[in-house]
Amino acid sequence: MNREDSLSEGEFRERLRELPPSAKLVAKVLEGDAPLSQGELAEESLLPDRTVRYALNRLEETELVSSRYSFKDARKQVYFLNT
Repeated sequence: MNREDSLSEGEFRERLRELPPSAKLVAKVLEGDAPLSQGELAEESLLPDRTVRYALNRLEETELVSSRYSFKDARKQVYFLNT
């Protein structure tokens, strides 16, 4: 999804409403401090790695979050909101 395809705030909230609480928390963390790696998200949200992974998968399925390789460490992916 590119900038022209980014979601309006209303569309974003509507899609987010249907997701589990863990996905909502991960989205909230990304709202204030993105892009972040999966490990950084786990640390910031205080959720287990497995729960963060599940939340990110759900957020990506609904196109609320995208990822790219980190500029600092190309072995890691970082995540950011599509708003």
